[in-house]
Amino acid sequence: MAGTRVSCGLEFSNVYELNDSLQDSSRAGYDFISVPIAHPRFSREHVEGKAKGRAGAFTRSDLLLSSSEWNSLIVGRVSPNAILNLESPTNSLRINSEDTISEELAFASHLGLPAVMLSLSTGRCTNMARIVHDKIVQGVCYQVWVRVPMQAPEEIAAQYRSDKKQSEDGFEIDTWTWWNRFHSIANLQKKVGLAIEISADLPDQSVLDRWFGEPIKSAILPTSIWLTNKKGFPVLSRAHQLLIKSLFKLHAQFVITGPLRHQHFKLYQQYLEHIIRAQLEADPLTDFARGYEDYLQCPLQPLMDNLESQTYEVFEKDPVKYAEYERAMYKAICDKIPEEERDTKEIILMVVGAGRGPLVRRALAAAKGAQRKIKVYAVEKNPNAVVTLQAQQDEDWGEQVTVVSCDMRDWDAPEKADILVSELLGSFGDNELSPECLDGAQKFLKEDGISIPSSYTSFLSPLQSPKLYNEIRNCREKDKHFLAHFETPYVVYLHNKKELAPSQPLFTFNHPNRAKVIDNTRYKSLQFQITEDNVVHGFGGYFEATLYKDITLSIKPETHSRGMFSWFPILFPLREPVPVRMGDVMEVHFWRCTNKKNVWYEWCVTSPQIISIHNPNGRAYTIGL
Repeated sequence: MAGTRVSCGLEFSNVYELNDSLQDSSRAGYDFISVPIAHPRFSREHVEGKAKGRAGAFTRSDLLLSSSEWNSLIVGRVSPNAILNLESPTNSLRINSEDTISEELAFASHLGLPAVMLSLSTGRCTNMARIVHDKIVQGVCYQVWVRVPMQAPEEIAAQYRSDKKQSEDGFEIDTWTWWNRFHSIANLQKKVGLAIEISADLPDQSVLDRWFGEPIKSAILPTSIWLTNKKGFPVLSRAHQLLIKSLFKLHAQFVITGPLRHQHFKLYQQYLEHIIRAQLEADPLTDFARGYEDYLQCPLQPLMDNLESQTYEVFEKDPVKYAEYERAMYKAICDKIPEEERDTKEIILMVVGAGRGPLVRRALAAAKGAQRKIKVYAVEKNPNAVVTLQAQQDEDWGEQVTVVSCDMRDWDAPEKADILVSELLGSFGDNELSPECLDGAQKFLKEDGISIPSSYTSFLSPLQSPKLYNEIRNCREKDKHFLAHFETPYVVYLHNKKELAPSQPLFTFNHPNRAKVIDNTRYKSLQFQITEDNVVHGFGGYFEATLYKDITLSIKPETHSRGMFSWFPILFPLREPVPVRMGDVMEVHFWRCTNKKNVWYEWCVTSPQIISIHNPNGRAYTIGL
């Protein structure tokens, strides 16, 4: 689903002529229809009795449509009565339901349907999850959409309030637990997605956010939730509009269901298109990240690897980062040269890790704006980027800039700097080895010199995201340790997820580091208070950096520098999901380890359950020095 196009389907309780229904829905602007795989009144007997021998087919012929139409235009629905009896203690009822569903799923596979929908009306779904999981493991073409109400229907809620049978039979009124139970038993299979049925009264935002962490494939919109405006057209409440926009960002498809309550079904589809078009807003981060949502990337290792021109080009387009760097350099330059000395004094500014020169250009612009004299050293170890720097020196900068082709840790500077500027930060602050680089480079910074950035802190928060867990699970490589893919941090634009607690600070580094013995190893444990039942699949990592005085950069969700896209968050996976309950305290331990060649992280969870150390001795992932 690309751009602004809403993918919308129409659900039929039953269909007399399939071709007619398809044509009607297509004329109304719908992309597909949802129909029962078998006739709702056609109850089958697979065990014993007269119905077992009844003649005739249990559903329509596949010749009614072409294969391409079955493959793209039809979502099949499994018989709800059969689903209800799957957990029956009566053996004959259960076996008959299993055979009925197997027959329908086999026919769906025969037709090549893109998706099959089945409904959850209770938390008792173990047998159904087993059957679905077995089919997927065998290999099927279709996705399974599990239809779950966002909130339990009032009759179920009333029964729960009066009976209070939760402890006796495991009944749960929280419909998310129905889905989570099903999804967990089905091993979080990627082909199993959520079809969330929207209610007229929406729950609190925290409840909605928990649903947003799940793999939502479609949203079911009953006609009963639509309002009517003064002109007689269907509209949605403000809260429902915001919900639709959030679901659209998760690439959910929409399904209209229920009896017609307005002039024509096409009006519902047109209104969805209208509110999606109205929401479009310019956001550099969203525009930049489009197509990268939940896409796993290995973090850059700029010390070990020379970056390519394309990588430099992407990051140089950031509209926020370099503007903030220029502000920081402007303030530092003004502080170093008072107004009365601006004609007589010159400062030395060194850009270490200069790349293709964006910080050099910003430093010259800052000095020009401050009307101060400046001499710049541009230090860069990548010989390919040095070519670009030397070309700019010849054509634009002249003697004001000296280009140095050298690793900053090995360079013997001819003079000391007043200001040392770098952009060595990674998604976790220190994960591209900024501490080690700047500790090595600070030998050519004056005693009263300024480092930009002056400090940075990494942050962590627990995440719920079955989608990301599945993406990581599929990354296993034959020639690596069998747990390596779960012990590797990934840079990822976190999208289909929920943060289960506010992020907390982890490791802080300050520059210049004037300690007698410099030690960049770290250890810290964090405790997160869990406020709802959920599942933790990993930890999101972020950073906040102070460039100079009050000028900061941040990718932490609570303080994100708006519009900045140079860094996506980092994800630290857990090898197995950790169920948490409201009131639990989740405790995670993190280490930053170093030796002469590498730096790496190790992490483990000790509460509410113990999960052993991830990445011991850097067996899966290290950052090369």
